[in-house]
Amino acid sequence: MLYGLSQIVNVLVKSGSDLIQSRNKSIAGIQNEKEDSVDVLVLGDSESYTSVSTVKLWNQYGTAAYIGGQAGQNIQETYYMLRTALQNQSPKIVVLETNVLFREQKGVKGIQEGLIQKANYYFPIFRYHDFWKPVLFGKEYAEESFKGFMLRETVESYKGGEYMKETKEKDRISEMVKHYMDEILELCKEKEVSFFLYSAPSPVNYNYRRHNALKEYAREIGVPYEDLNLKAKKIGIDWEMDTMDRGDHLNLAGADKVTEYLGRIWKEMFDLPDRREDPEYSQWQKEAREYTQRAEYKLQRMHK
Repeated sequence: MLYGLSQIVNVLVKSGSDLIQSRNKSIAGIQNEKEDSVDVLVLGDSESYTSVSTVKLWNQYGTAAYIGGQAGQNIQETYYMLRTALQNQSPKIVVLETNVLFREQKGVKGIQEGLIQKANYYFPIFRYHDFWKPVLFGKEYAEESFKGFMLRETVESYKGGEYMKETKEKDRISEMVKHYMDEILELCKEKEVSFFLYSAPSPVNYNYRRHNALKEYAREIGVPYEDLNLKAKKIGIDWEMDTMDRGDHLNLAGADKVTEYLGRIWKEMFDLPDRREDPEYSQWQKEAREYTQRAEYKLQRMHK
């Protein structure tokens, strides 16, 4: 019965993302993308979909990227998001925004969360258990997004000053998180997918203790890591204008700056193709043009 209901839900999910609540939109969306069309898959919590602009990546580098981020995503969700994406995609790189690594999953709670996400993966009826509400009552969950990127124009300045004060102390990454990271890295190895870690500029979430922990961990697992909190000035982040909520998340202006910086690194490091002239990506080009018009309008309003 669960299997049958899950198959029905999968069909309904493909009928339109406006019927799906925001937290599940990215995992539904990646399932609806054309097979093997995504070159860069970005994972993580809300820091991921507010710091990397898929529109900017497309317009500037021709990179076909999708963001499988979720608000408050935990490492178990990251793992199963990746497994879901790899069912129909073969990205060249998987990128993880690192804030998810500090969402500790200890003991029984971590085991329970793992079981919940496993059930969601094999029986989507659990994940989309409230799908019946918009179907029966006509309620829709429309949001402005392009391949998982959320367009946020709000400006609320960060005024806390320097937050990356050097220290030798370091935070801890829990063993449960490391266990799922091992699973993620093994999955990428099996699929011959490169892996990349980055920390989005965020005074609320980052400090030098976390930098030390992440730098050491990236060295242990042998993957490249960029801490953009140490490069905020180089990137051009203006904490008066580029954050939407006083230093927690970047807004559209901040995301553009981060994306330009990361996009150049990914292009050079992983030799990503430019898809802008590829006729197979004509729909991407059309969506990007439409979305860019809205983004430019919002940027003009933000800087008035």
